[in-house]
Amino acid sequence: MKYDFTTILDRHGKDALAVDAIGTSGGFGFAPGEPKSGYDAIPMWVADMNFATAPSVTEEIIKRAQHPAFGYFEPSAEYYRAIFQWHRKRKGVSDLTKEFIGYENGVVGGVISTVNVLCSRGSNVLLHSPCYVSFMSALKANGYNMIFSPLVMDENRIWRMDLNDMEEKIRKFHIHTAIFCSPHNPSGRVWERWEIAQMMELYRKYDVFVISDEIWSDILLNGSRHIPTQSVSEDAKMRTVALYSPSKTFNLAGLVGSYHIIYNPWLRDRVVKEASMSEYNSMNTLSMHALIGAYSDTGMEWADELCQVLSKNVNFACNKIDSKFDGITISKPQGTYMLFLDCTQWCKSHGRSIEELLRAGWDVGVSWQDGRLFNGPCHIRMNLALPLSLVEEAFHRLEKLVFSI
Repeated sequence: MKYDFTTILDRHGKDALAVDAIGTSGGFGFAPGEPKSGYDAIPMWVADMNFATAPSVTEEIIKRAQHPAFGYFEPSAEYYRAIFQWHRKRKGVSDLTKEFIGYENGVVGGVISTVNVLCSRGSNVLLHSPCYVSFMSALKANGYNMIFSPLVMDENRIWRMDLNDMEEKIRKFHIHTAIFCSPHNPSGRVWERWEIAQMMELYRKYDVFVISDEIWSDILLNGSRHIPTQSVSEDAKMRTVALYSPSKTFNLAGLVGSYHIIYNPWLRDRVVKEASMSEYNSMNTLSMHALIGAYSDTGMEWADELCQVLSKNVNFACNKIDSKFDGITISKPQGTYMLFLDCTQWCKSHGRSIEELLRAGWDVGVSWQDGRLFNGPCHIRMNLALPLSLVEEAFHRLEKLVFSI
């Protein structure tokens, strides 16, 4: 490996919820409990990475920060060129122009701006379940009703959409807006072209607009390939708002900065207007330069190595669970760096609640996350974006001290 994915970063006191919120009431209000004496905490909950970002990112930020003025500005031509290059080389998208791209403070904010354009308060919005917690909290806070279509795990433990269920709910609840997560968080599913095409044909049939969160689209495991939702048909291109950010891939969530791609001019004009209403949805100088550094040739090389490292981590974890943790069911993630453990059978056979299992992990420093926040009734979510040595240590503790009862 050319880049460093083995050093264990000390993030304490460096503005990191992942470590500083453990054992407190912070961390969005659902931080893991503090470990017992003698155990250090291994952060496996917040969906950011315990790796240093790509050197090209810090170099670009430092270079810009050496000029001591940070006044008003507009996105540079270099910013747009970086996005064009990234999507052309990584996603096979060659028709982007500046007019299709708009800034968003965050993907969830972009989701809400779009829902506000497409819906009235009290409208029904279709989502898949399990579901990203921030989609649910944001929709609820803004007065929308969530209609969930459960994903179904097939005989090969691959999560699938239930198109019949989706169609039934679209008709029953008069739905015209859907949120799609691709790759899917928390399951880690990377959707195939035929699946997305079938979904989009269903949405065309019922005139459903789609908000596609593709923030995880560059974290692909074991050779998986991301298919942009807008690429499956001309109709999909025109009825979809796609949301992207370098934040997951390059560990930049604290800098704030996302963007949308909207080809449909009617929809684009309205989303841009809605997003501008607060006078707060505006770009940060340093986050712009962070994206330029991330979406460089060096950033691409670093991201390729990251996916190799994460693939090894996921392969190790899934092999360990399948061989040692009877009663725990997983679908091996094809993308993201999250595991979503179904603990139903284990809890039932051991007479333990999911709260007790979570606490047992926290006690020995495995700071994993309550999956019920994501509509997993007896589930745990785990972040594997750590040096492999820490992943191995976490699973050693789980095997010997938690699942051995």
